[in-house]
Amino acid sequence: MTQIKQLAPQDEFVGFYLLRELAIKQTNGTPPKDYFDLVLGDSSGQLSAKYWDVSTTDKETFFPMALVKVRGIAHTYREKLQIKVTKIRLVNDEDGVALTDFIRSAPIRPVDLIHTIKGVMASITDPEIASIVSFCVSKVEEKLMHYPAAKTHHHAYFAGLAYHMVRMLEIGDFLCKQRPFLNPDLMKAGIILHDIAKPEEMVSQLGIVSEYSVQGKLIGHISMASNWITEAAIRLDIDLNSEKVLALQHLVLSHHNLGEWGSPVQPQTAEAVALHHIDAMDAKLQMVEDALDTTPETEEWTPFIRGLENKAVYRLKI
Repeated sequence: MTQIKQLAPQDEFVGFYLLRELAIKQTNGTPPKDYFDLVLGDSSGQLSAKYWDVSTTDKETFFPMALVKVRGIAHTYREKLQIKVTKIRLVNDEDGVALTDFIRSAPIRPVDLIHTIKGVMASITDPEIASIVSFCVSKVEEKLMHYPAAKTHHHAYFAGLAYHMVRMLEIGDFLCKQRPFLNPDLMKAGIILHDIAKPEEMVSQLGIVSEYSVQGKLIGHISMASNWITEAAIRLDIDLNSEKVLALQHLVLSHHNLGEWGSPVQPQTAEAVALHHIDAMDAKLQMVEDALDTTPETEEWTPFIRGLENKAVYRLKI
């Protein structure tokens, strides 16, 4: 069975895939005919696909997040690889495949990621900062085991959010040793809290985001996390006007840097400046790593990467 990453133009193939997205569209002919606009995926990547011979039964049979067996042909359309599906069916028990076989996940076990995050939380020396962080994490602790960090942008896979946090904590630890003017407690807290409300912003199954929640659409994870800090301070009887609470709120509210990126304010403390750049660096490097990992090794260039100003990355041969 052929993995997505192994496909090349003109390949005829058979394989099992996760039906990540499905939309019924119509051709421009007269009369117009229905067809499936699909995204097929496995643990190696995903590709857009078209299934032209759609019947009424097909429209009642196939749905997003279903596992399917596909026969198809890979071809290039507008300089991008695409799949023409010639035959498709749902998997059955005899196929011996499971949903978890077709999802990407963090390269470190979720239980180990959570252990690392809790270890860092325990190392926060300021009791009020530590208590606020603990309160906020407790709201989503179970979801941290499997939630992605985004729908498509970066770390968009099983346990991606926890993996993103851990990689940022490693960078933050290095910077605090290199730049002693940075407050280690605030850096640790800011990294853990900056995306802590992501699990309430998105609706996810096995690391795949199907949609954004009502809260996510109307409020967003940045404002939600800031509200959680306020709630924590009230419940823990911490002065809402204290610089600790203000600093934590500022870290969360400014970490996207610009209003058009979702931040109501720009970073204006040393720790907030550091947090923004740590977040951006980890996210962008992960985009590059993911693009290289999911692009066939025979290809010199990755597809265009939205988070890198729609630039492709060249695979060096040295």
